[in-house]
Amino acid sequence: MMKKQTAGRDNLGDFAPKFAELNDDVLFGQVWSREDKLSARDRSMITISAIISGGNFAQLKAHLTLGKKNGITKDEIVEVITHLAFYVGWPKAWSAFGIAKEVYGAEK
Repeated sequence: MMKKQTAGRDNLGDFAPKFAELNDDVLFGQVWSREDKLSARDRSMITISAIISGGNFAQLKAHLTLGKKNGITKDEIVEVITHLAFYVGWPKAWSAFGIAKEVYGAEK
């Protein structure tokens, strides 16, 4: 089970309290916690793919880090990004690889 998410409140609690609540309590508290439906690893894989597809790279590092904690290996993330390149675009894959290298480092 994932630890309680507080990123919404930490970053936006004073500015956008309802959004922070939805992020922390609904998205991560209720949806991500339904591990009997999809594992946290699978949710991470889906989320990372959606972020890359949308070109939302500001959120990618945090989700790659979470994905790594949820068991996605370097080899798997390389394969995911390579596969996505053909569907979402080469430049998005290049951008994603740069961030993935930061998160996974020189892992073999």
